[in-house]
Amino acid sequence: MHIPDGYLGPITWITLWLVMIPIWIIAARKLKKELRTRNVPLLAMGAAFSFVIMMFNVPVLGGSTGHAVGGTLIAIILGPWAALIAVSVALIIQALFFGDGGITAIGANCFNMGFVLPFIGYYIYRLITVNADITSSRRWKGAGIASYIAINVAAVLVGIEFGIQTILYPAVNGKFQYFMYPLSVSVPTMAIEHLLLFGFVEAIVTLLVVRYLQQTDPSLLRLSDRKIVQDKIPAGLSV
Repeated sequence: MHIPDGYLGPITWITLWLVMIPIWIIAARKLKKELRTRNVPLLAMGAAFSFVIMMFNVPVLGGSTGHAVGGTLIAIILGPWAALIAVSVALIIQALFFGDGGITAIGANCFNMGFVLPFIGYYIYRLITVNADITSSRRWKGAGIASYIAINVAAVLVGIEFGIQTILYPAVNGKFQYFMYPLSVSVPTMAIEHLLLFGFVEAIVTLLVVRYLQQTDPSLLRLSDRKIVQDKIPAGLSV
């Protein structure tokens, strides 16, 4: 889902930069306030995991790529704001040092994969696993379902961002300045690739890791649970 330079016009990529800047600021403040020191290595590992898994790119029609992201998995363990930072760091490093995704498109890529994907995945997972024991099969099944839905929503957003370029920047003398395929092509292409292939890769990776953690270190799956409990406790009390 990495969007290269030159595929989005200024209206789109500047708008998404402007959307992401305050989101990054909010995320940084939340992590500074809420992330415990002993969990910082987990955040770094999450960013590294996302970086590595996103490097296995498969080109798709139109110039983008398909791959797993790992955003839902990180959100399940550390929460969606931490996942936002972890995936954003991975995407920025890939763009600046590896040419994987455009520099102008950093805002767009972080919006799709760093913001939308982990937040949707996290809250669908929370909905499916409400009141479920930490060792319940509903946990790993919910993780798989949530990650599958989240990556497909992100893929459709990429397709929309691509397709609206033909509306924002109509062809001049038969040539488009930016992305050249309409919504009727870009959205189905991104959706089909992820519905049939990359969504299952993301789901399998996520559910296998969650299942492994249930058996080996379930305390990691309680980190985000504990945060939700603390948010509900009046100030001055602790758990």
